[in-house]
Amino acid sequence: MAQETGAHEDEQYSTAGHYVHAGEEFTRDTSYIEDRIVADPEHAELAAGARAWPVAPGRYRLIAARACPWANRTLIVRRLLGLEDAISVGLPGPTHDSRSWRFDLDPDGRDPVLGTQGLQQNYFARFPDYPRGITVPAIVDVPSGQVVTNDFSQITEDFATEWRAFHREGAPDLWPAELVPEMRPVMKRIYTEINNGVYRCGFAGSQQAYDAAYERLWTALDWVEDRLGTRRYLMGEHITEADVRLFTTLVRFDPVYVSHFKASRNKLTEMPNLWGYARDLFQTPGFGDTVDFQQIKEHYFVVHRDINPSGIVPLGPDLSNWTTPHGRESLGGSPFAPGATAPGPVRAEERVDPEHTPLVC
Repeated sequence: MAQETGAHEDEQYSTAGHYVHAGEEFTRDTSYIEDRIVADPEHAELAAGARAWPVAPGRYRLIAARACPWANRTLIVRRLLGLEDAISVGLPGPTHDSRSWRFDLDPDGRDPVLGTQGLQQNYFARFPDYPRGITVPAIVDVPSGQVVTNDFSQITEDFATEWRAFHREGAPDLWPAELVPEMRPVMKRIYTEINNGVYRCGFAGSQQAYDAAYERLWTALDWVEDRLGTRRYLMGEHITEADVRLFTTLVRFDPVYVSHFKASRNKLTEMPNLWGYARDLFQTPGFGDTVDFQQIKEHYFVVHRDINPSGIVPLGPDLSNWTTPHGRESLGGSPFAPGATAPGPVRAEERVDPEHTPLVC
């Protein structure tokens, strides 16, 4: 691949993607840029070949498309922890071409801080022959314009643990030390079986692959439905990062995954515990106010042309039920532990289009 140049600026580009491989099950490429941004670079635990970058407010820009569930996690955690002043955010549009997520929502189609048209330019600024997909979320070093990391799982953990000096007063502890030993396997199962499980269904290349993926997904969803019957949140009485990681799949389930990815045994609204839990989170500041349902639908139904050749984006479903009472208070607990508080109002420049959400933000 060649770096984006001015020659591409006026080209018509296609959003069509190729995600299904005939006869094969879907296997996600899990190789990411494993550099980390840490408070103590000299003593950081790093993967082989990875680099430690120093925590420095104002130096880095988070690039996170609202449409993407992995990027949505970073937007939620950044807001819950109050890192808006420390880490700026760039929001690409919901569709992308075969080269890159593009800053087509910004004036002149360029990120106002980085000055680039597509995120690919920032990847190539560091790795001119970068061979993998240009993924979000990604963190970019603003002075150099170079991508630092796209390791979405590590990004949010490091926001919570390495950037503590810049958390807002009252920020929740999303990684309580006493819960981490149990939390990691819970999050691993959520990732492999649910977060990635919907994609395994949607991008299955054979009936056999789809059938197996479907069984795995619903086994895991039944597991969390049962788990949430006796506790308000995945790890007990208060929100942790495990809830962030599950939420971004649940909020996309009925609008996209039921139909587009054929995850169609039943809707989320037909699972009492999961549906109440999802609404509980959605109505908690920091969660639902990061969700843009229209961008979510446009991304999946427009980009995945091999499973939706027409590119038609559905008008439904009705989303007003996301703001109805959830009843989860009966299980006890509260979103935030004692001493922690909800984040304040969303900054004007980061608000979701009111036409794209049932929330009044």
